[in-house]
Amino acid sequence: MLTLFIIDDHPLVAGGIMMMLKDISYIHIAGTAKDGKEALGFLEKNEPDVILLDISLPDTDGLALCEQIRSNNKHSKIIGLTSANDASIITQMLHRGANGYLLKNMERDELLEAIDRVMNGKIYLSKSANEKVLEQFSSLNTALKDFPALTRREKEILLLLNEGFNGPQMAEKLFLSPYTVETHRKNLMQKLNVTSTQQLLKIAREKGLL
Repeated sequence: MLTLFIIDDHPLVAGGIMMMLKDISYIHIAGTAKDGKEALGFLEKNEPDVILLDISLPDTDGLALCEQIRSNNKHSKIIGLTSANDASIITQMLHRGANGYLLKNMERDELLEAIDRVMNGKIYLSKSANEKVLEQFSSLNTALKDFPALTRREKEILLLLNEGFNGPQMAEKLFLSPYTVETHRKNLMQKLNVTSTQQLLKIAREKGLL
C-alpha cells in the first residue's frame, strides 16, 4: 500500500485529488494539511511515501517548506503542485529536494504516472512544465554559445577586481607580475567588449560571472 499526503490550502483541490484516487486500491490518503505548520506537525510523526506539496501556502513559502521537509524526511517523494508554470520555480523546487512537479489542471492519469515515476526513483515534470524547463535551457545554452570562454586566471582576476583589489595587490596575491595582471585585465575587457573596469564588472554581473 502506497501512502499519500496532500498539502494544499484549497479544500476543493485536496478534495478533488482524493476523489481522483478514491478507487485506486493501492493508494491510501494518509492525511491532508492546509498550511505549513499543520504539515510539519503531521510529518513529525508520519513518513508518507509521496507528498503533494502546494507551492503557495498561507503561512509559508512552499519552496522553503519543500527544503525543510526534505532535510527532515529523506525518504518521502515530494511532488510540487501548483498552477504556476514558471521555469524558475520549477528548477528551484527540484533544487530544494522535490522529485517532481505537477500543474493543478492535471488529469488523473498524469497524477498516477507522476506517482509511479517518482516512486521508481525518477524525476517527473508535467508536459507543460517540462517544456518551460527546456525553453529555459535552450535560452541559456544559446547565451553560453555567444559568450566567450574565460581562462581560470581571467576568472581569478575578475573576482579580485570585484572585491576592490588594484593591479599591484592582485599581482602580490596571485604571485604574478603587474604586467601579467594588466594583460589579463585587458584580455577580459576585450572579450566582454568594454572599455572600463566599471563596465567590465557590470557586464560580468549581468552574465552571472559574479
